[in-house]
Amino acid sequence: MPPPGPPHDPTPERPIPERPTQQIPLPPTQQIPLPPTQQIPRPAPEPVIEPAPEPQRRDPLSAVLIAVIVLALVVAGLLGGELYARHKADSIVASAVSCVVRDNASVSFGMRPFLIQHFTHSYRDMVVETAGNQIREAKGMKLRLRLDDVRINPTAESAGTLGALDADVTWSSDGIKDTVQGIIPFLGGLVSGVATDPAAGTMQLQGPLGSVTLQPQVVDKDLALTVVSVTGLGFTLPRESVQPALDAFTGALVKNLPMGIHAESVEVTDSGIALKYATRDATIPNGKVDPCFAGI
Repeated sequence: MPPPGPPHDPTPERPIPERPTQQIPLPPTQQIPLPPTQQIPRPAPEPVIEPAPEPQRRDPLSAVLIAVIVLALVVAGLLGGELYARHKADSIVASAVSCVVRDNASVSFGMRPFLIQHFTHSYRDMVVETAGNQIREAKGMKLRLRLDDVRINPTAESAGTLGALDADVTWSSDGIKDTVQGIIPFLGGLVSGVATDPAAGTMQLQGPLGSVTLQPQVVDKDLALTVVSVTGLGFTLPRESVQPALDAFTGALVKNLPMGIHAESVEVTDSGIALKYATRDATIPNGKVDPCFAGI
């Protein structure tokens, strides 16, 4: 049997009547006046600071190589300038000396940096040597010249000043013979050799017909060859027969030396004679005064 269900209500359902919706009137909306809009200035944005880029780190070896290359270039430039300045000054000084003595000459400037001397126009410790062929008319004469405190300051009358000049001159026996043979009339043709006597301080012009004994001296700051004795064919001849010719000979050798250069001493050696010349606080001539100094 089916289970019993709920009791059945026979009364039908009545619809619930709908109430009419009442619209409640709202009070009119009142508009409240608003104050005028104010423009508030906006603060400027702060600048954005970007972090600085980190420097690139170089390889220490590369930095060392760059420094070495730069240093090498600087040294090479200075060395090149030093060599060029020395060569230029060498040619100028050697040319002037060669013109005065009429022989080839070479110049050295010591260990002092020459570029500094060149820019200051002040030179020290210069040494000039000639080839030894001759000095003017004197054959076989060699010069070694030392110059110090040379100041180049060109003016209308001079090229500058010279603090000190010292010269060592050697004159060989063969050079004396050749010079006498070529310059002194008559006597030169009779000379075949020259012998020196350092102990006595004399030298002897020897020939097949006789001999002339001379004593080299410094007289009035010039070289003089004083006749001690003259012999010929076994006879002693008067010294006056030879002395004038020798005076003219030595005068031609040393006259017109520039800058007051003068003889200070002379010595007879085993191979000839040795002389010392000097000058102090001298004025260097320019090309107008002496053509040999035109390039200074």
